[in-house]
Amino acid sequence: MNRSVRPWLSALFLSGGMALLGSCDRSPVAPVTRPMAADDLTDARWFQGLLLKCSPLQYDSTAAVIGPDGGALTVGPHTFTVPAGALDSATLITAVVDPDSVNQIRFTPQGLQFQQPASLAMSYANCGWFGLFIPKRIAYVTDDFQILQLIPSIDDVLHRTVTGQVSHFSQYAIAW
Repeated sequence: MNRSVRPWLSALFLSGGMALLGSCDRSPVAPVTRPMAADDLTDARWFQGLLLKCSPLQYDSTAAVIGPDGGALTVGPHTFTVPAGALDSATLITAVVDPDSVNQIRFTPQGLQFQQPASLAMSYANCGWFGLFIPKRIAYVTDDFQILQLIPSIDDVLHRTVTGQVSHFSQYAIAW
């Protein structure tokens, strides 16, 4: 083959591969409902602020009393860890995972504040391969999955989990 044609063929295959990736199902569940704050713009990407679409998880619910010494609970494939000193008194914490196309956790008592951030590790192992190619974050969401806040998070692609620090309770989901 003529050497001058090879770069053109390479470019053609590369653009075809990019088009194929672009055609993957990236269906958002909910857009960001607030303007991004200045600190969001430092790492803003064109795809940021949408909830990751996944295969539904099975319903799961768990509860634990966690106090000043801290503790952890696991619900479905997700783990919530409260460090020592984050709570003044023993508190019954409930976590619920509902089957949905979004990996989400609903916590009660709603509005509970922590004196220091607790850690929420959410799995996205059920979210298909497209989720591996984009950075994920944990989002604080409403009951109808509108994003109220994107939480600084660490995406562990190897274990397919994203971990963020939460300072209060409500409902959380995985965003990209």
